[in-house]
Amino acid sequence: MSKRNFVIARYEKEGYVFEILVDPDAALDMRLGKPVSIDKVLITDTIYKDARKGLRASEESLIKVFKTTDPRKIAEFIVKNGELPLTTEQRRRLIEQKRRQIIEWISRNCIDTRTKTPVPPQRVEAALQQVDVAIDPFKPVEEQVNNVIKALQRVLPLKVAVSVVEVRAPPEHAHKVRSAISKMGKVLKERFEGDGSLVMQLEIPAGVQDMLISKVNELTHGSGDVRIILSSTT
Repeated sequence: MSKRNFVIARYEKEGYVFEILVDPDAALDMRLGKPVSIDKVLITDTIYKDARKGLRASEESLIKVFKTTDPRKIAEFIVKNGELPLTTEQRRRLIEQKRRQIIEWISRNCIDTRTKTPVPPQRVEAALQQVDVAIDPFKPVEEQVNNVIKALQRVLPLKVAVSVVEVRAPPEHAHKVRSAISKMGKVLKERFEGDGSLVMQLEIPAGVQDMLISKVNELTHGSGDVRIILSSTT
């Protein structure tokens, strides 16, 4: 077995277990979507059913689950879709990166309820050190900010600043615009006019406003329209 540091990536399906030995940093890069060769990820191209005991997976099980016996194709699938343990340093680094992203999101999208002004990142960071809230290194920021904000509100008077916007897109761009912007906030109303043009109202975090306007302009080549209906706090 190689002297390189390795972790065991694992995938289970239909009662079968498949394990491979991978370089932790290269495997994490691949999992995060970076362009990494599977040859840099794999310590050995053997597909095991129990790596610690050195027991190989049978060809029959590989065919049944992966429809191939190609170890590189199977290994790439396992790295991207299976269980990939993180080293202590990797977990620390990823959590810190996610923490920074959450701090930036809150600073952009929240206001101090007393002063009605944005909350500087340094103040958010100081408050975050006073509360106990878990940060998941893999979950998107948007899925975690509500829990973080609830925790911060115990020590910091903040609320999310929101805007209600009305978006209009001509018929030839309507469906593209609808698909893109509906992910940016909460859809309040939408309708298609007789000519096929789109009219949609959304509630969005105030910090997303410029991004939404830019996206609508990009998708409609400047022929769309965004109007701010309301700005408030929630």
